[in-house]
Amino acid sequence: MNINVYNQLGEKVGTTRLSAEVFGIEPKIELIQRVVVTMQANLRKPWAHTKTRGEVRGGGKKPWRQKGTGRARAGSIRSPLWKGGGVIFGPQKERNYTQKINKKVRRQALLMALSDKANAKKIIVLEDIKLENQKTKEFNQILKQIPIKAKNYLFIYQPKESDLIKVARNISNLKVLSIENLNLIDLLKYEYLLLTKETLKEIENKLKV
Repeated sequence: MNINVYNQLGEKVGTTRLSAEVFGIEPKIELIQRVVVTMQANLRKPWAHTKTRGEVRGGGKKPWRQKGTGRARAGSIRSPLWKGGGVIFGPQKERNYTQKINKKVRRQALLMALSDKANAKKIIVLEDIKLENQKTKEFNQILKQIPIKAKNYLFIYQPKESDLIKVARNISNLKVLSIENLNLIDLLKYEYLLLTKETLKEIENKLKV
């Protein structure tokens, strides 16, 4: 598959061929969904936590003597039977939501998402990005001149393009992500993938078998 290459003025300057090993994989919704669920589960934190009788403050003294009062025996006001006492089977912060998935399956899902972007023609390749004053408005101007308009963009950069982070990160409809952190969730979340021609070749080299 060939894809158009644009310059900073939004003019088509040529085409580049996408690798079939990376952008020619048939998507399988079930596999992608399984990987997404696993990744979201691994990001989940157990915020809900109830205190047991050992964690509730106070209750060190026996409320009343064992015998002779006519009342039921009680050893602590922090018993789960008392108001303000501990909770028996409440949620605990030690809960682990982590799931495991094969690395090859995770990689395959990533390739499928990239292939789906290519098939839908939602990859924008720029010949290069050179900004004179390193200003956000310069990068924003590039987005305005691109003939393809989108609700949001995922911009992938290489380490040597790290000077673009501060320039692009303030744009509301664009997320900046390093090539090392390219992931399935962000690929599915953002409508268009934006990157330079050199970065595209780097992704292909990195993900080829």
